[in-house]
Amino acid sequence: MAGLTRQTVYSGTPWEPKAAYCRAKRVGRTIVVSGTVAVDDSGAVVAPGDMYAQTAFAIRKIERALEDLGAGLRDVVRTRSFVTDIARFEEFARAHQEAFAGIVPAATCVQVSALVSPALVVEVEVDAILGD
Repeated sequence: MAGLTRQTVYSGTPWEPKAAYCRAKRVGRTIVVSGTVAVDDSGAVVAPGDMYAQTAFAIRKIERALEDLGAGLRDVVRTRSFVTDIARFEEFARAHQEAFAGIVPAATCVQVSALVSPALVVEVEVDAILGD
């Protein structure tokens, strides 16, 4: 990957400097987006406990990061999602389907025991590849 242009996007969450990571990174035509939760610009959890609303918010946040790097949801080739209650999968799936209908990325959704805040119930990360 020597010689490839690298770009980095930060969202301003308090965890980025604490854990030394960024919201998204582009290297050449590849973009990877860190796990994204429903936290607004002030650091407050959006829609505590609401899996559909949190999924939709996280995907919109991901979309903004992609746009900052010259891409969009149309360029997403893979999503990885982590939910705290897989029995609520349909709520997550509805928001994912609304965002990715017609794009149909490869996708994974698994249950985890907890996220960074008990009010958060879903985290989403994506990989995107820009076309020519």
